Amino acid sequence: MACAENRFSPRKIGNQRATVLSFLKELPAGSRLGVESTSSYHELLATLAYKRGFVVYILNPKDTHHYAKAMGLRGKTDRVDAQLIARMIAHEHAKLHPWIPPTPEQRQMDQLIKRRATLSRIRAALTQSLKDLEGLGPEIKALRQRPDKLIVAMDARVISLMEASPVHKQDYARLQTIQGVGPVVGASLANTLERVPLRSADAFVAFTGLDPRPDESREHRGRRRLSKRGPSELRRLLYLAAMAAAKTKPWKPLYESTRARVVSPALSGIYFISLQSTLARVVSPPLRP
Repeated sequence: MACAENRFSPRKIGNQRATVLSFLKELPAGSRLGVESTSSYHELLATLAYKRGFVVYILNPKDTHHYAKAMGLRGKTDRVDAQLIARMIAHEHAKLHPWIPPTPEQRQMDQLIKRRATLSRIRAALTQSLKDLEGLGPEIKALRQRPDKLIVAMDARVISLMEASPVHKQDYARLQTIQGVGPVVGASLANTLERVPLRSADAFVAFTGLDPRPDESREHRGRRRLSKRGPSELRRLLYLAAMAAAKTKPWKPLYESTRARVVSPALSGIYFISLQSTLARVVSPPLRP
């Protein structure tokens, strides 16, 4: 821990409730706190700080890494990192989005969608690894059926959470009117849009990391690539939704015409045209934050 105003010297505190609460009681009212996203380890501090009325910022480690390079830091230690984060919050907080804790339902939804993605990767790895084995067909089939059944159960739980609330159910149904958006993609979108306030479809595209990153200087015009910022699993689901939409009657002509014009069809045709256009129908009018 470090303070930009040097109210206390950098220190280490344990990630236990009593220790964190004791530290937070020492801070003046209205303080801003920044913490790097570290799987689930940052959640205790962020949640307790938010409940005590502090403004909390959850920082992408990539942002703090680039900020450190911009500040000319040559080393990396816990002490240096804490001082850097304190400086970043003090000078850049106006450009950052304060953290809003999820509701219990939103947290459960996030966990289900993330664990489902992990299970899907494991299933794909098993299928690829075992496909050439001979004489074990029944055993391999039985093994593959186990994650399939668990995924089906997870999907059913996701749908039940969405349909349990009239607000969730309405937004969820509206999202699924978009070509290529199914139950899982719709649930992930609804869960994100209801929690994160966004001004427009363009803002959502940037939030999910599907925006093109320019590489231009004077006469130089480099190849644009996706920024790939924000929630990676939602970005993956949106890519799959766009690929599914590209095979449908309304979107296939647009996809094919784009492929004929650009070097990377998946990059420009699907991400920037299909997703941005379809999301505009959902974000405007905006969903409730």
